Amino acid sequence: MKVHRRAMMAQLLAAPAIARVGPAWASPLPWTFDAFSAAMKASGRRQVITAEQWRATVARKPRMLSTIHSVLSHHFTQADPGVMRAFTEVPREYYHYNYDEKADFAAVAYEEESKPWRIGLGSALSDYRGQAYMTQLCRPKSGERALEIGTGSGFQVSILSRIVDKAYSIEIVEPLGNAVAPIFKPLGYDNIETRVGDGYYGWPEVEGGFDIVIVTCVAQHVPPPLLEQLKPGGRMVIPMGQPFKREQFLYVFTKDDDGKVSSRKDLGVYFIPMTGAMQAKK
Repeated sequence: MKVHRRAMMAQLLAAPAIARVGPAWASPLPWTFDAFSAAMKASGRRQVITAEQWRATVARKPRMLSTIHSVLSHHFTQADPGVMRAFTEVPREYYHYNYDEKADFAAVAYEEESKPWRIGLGSALSDYRGQAYMTQLCRPKSGERALEIGTGSGFQVSILSRIVDKAYSIEIVEPLGNAVAPIFKPLGYDNIETRVGDGYYGWPEVEGGFDIVIVTCVAQHVPPPLLEQLKPGGRMVIPMGQPFKREQFLYVFTKDDDGKVSSRKDLGVYFIPMTGAMQAKK
């Protein structure tokens, strides 16, 4: 996600945070500092966080999970257990990496005030409240296929991959797409496929299309190829509005069994524009 793709959702930020942490949110993974270090090395990225800093960082994770649970409960009546499980399992600190400076900044992960973080190459790791909200808005389920437009840090597609059967992601910024591509397999996330390209055209080579399409940049119109690749019963979440204007909103598009597409407006957001063909076809 680009550096200005900031999910500035006043409604989300206003949702109450809670302090308790349920036992179901205990991480099922044997995730240790040594495991983190091994994954960083295998992904070809330079590690600077120390063991002591790492332990202090992950100790803050339950607070983030409590906040996410509160936000989702506030907006959806209840937090989806699959979404909570994914945010529990995926180590967010692993995605705190600056590709300009070629070093991690994992020590600031799980911040109390959710916000986007610069990761270099003109991109950012988006705020966790907004990512959690958009994830549940997609209604991901086991057995499905998801397509993300805008790989960015790789965190959002990693979250989806813990719920759906297969997750695809497209990044238009070539250096970033190439740098992020190797980070998934060291975590054992072998159901993620990424590529560099223009997300406007989706991923037509995937036979049968997608149950979920999630777009992380604002569009002036819905790319027709993305609607075409949405399966019957599928859901697309996409920011719509004018570039660099505050009047942007998430829209949810659904397709019924007969191929009829419906849409509804959701929360107000602020994202930078979709580049590539979107700008050429205005």
